[in-house]
Amino acid sequence: MSKKVILVVLDGLNYVTAKNCMGFLSGLIEQKIATLYRVPCELPSMSRPLYEAILTGVAPVHSGIVNNHIVRNSNQHSVFSLARDSGLTTAAAAYHWFSELYNRSPYDAVRDRFTNDSTQMIQNAIFYSQDTYPDSHLYLDAEWLRRTYDPDFLLVHPMNIDDAGHRAGLDSAHYRNTARHSDFHLSNYLLPWIEADYQVMVTADHGMNNDKSHGGTLIEERDVPLYVIGDGFTHDESAVPGQLEICGTVCELLGIKNHGKPIADKLLVDEISL
Repeated sequence: MSKKVILVVLDGLNYVTAKNCMGFLSGLIEQKIATLYRVPCELPSMSRPLYEAILTGVAPVHSGIVNNHIVRNSNQHSVFSLARDSGLTTAAAAYHWFSELYNRSPYDAVRDRFTNDSTQMIQNAIFYSQDTYPDSHLYLDAEWLRRTYDPDFLLVHPMNIDDAGHRAGLDSAHYRNTARHSDFHLSNYLLPWIEADYQVMVTADHGMNNDKSHGGTLIEERDVPLYVIGDGFTHDESAVPGQLEICGTVCELLGIKNHGKPIADKLLVDEISL
């Protein structure tokens, strides 16, 4: 069985903040449409290493992407490469670091911001390079890509929550309200995605601390949410998914064979693994 998948990575969203502030996603949980899991991120709790961890299922110490200043293509099999090699189509509305990891590095905005190239691992994309790029615009970019190219796998990556955390810290109205605003904008698209039978995963790379940063081992830096939506998931609350299992789980949903990536136990219905 194969499904189309949308993976939303809400940059910098702490688990407790997600649980308290993401009202629409919480409404989906109350209506038994979504299930929320607490997931500890890999270390270091920094963005570029964790983009790679999420998309490849490989820990930073093994991928070699160990900090935000390593600018090169990934040398691991990713959801994007595995999907393309299986004849599936990929797309992303995301920060330009994803372009550097999976398409071309270093990023050239004139060349790469709008990507439509079947030879690339991310074949259709709209990349941005400013942390203040509005989440509302980012979700519009993602929906335009979905409607225009109908990709099998779509990555959606807004940055405003992380930016708010760096400006005001975890325990701030600015950080919490930015999470609420992102949930509000996401609510405009989630129901159409659900109605179109997409399997949707909403997670974060890392959390945030009161020092207006992240990168260490504090719970508030490491614990992130994982919301799952769709009939490909068991919605078994006893499942304990890990961040390195997101890649394999997406591959299973997409119907990719022999991907060799770890899969979250008890997260997927039996038919997906057949």
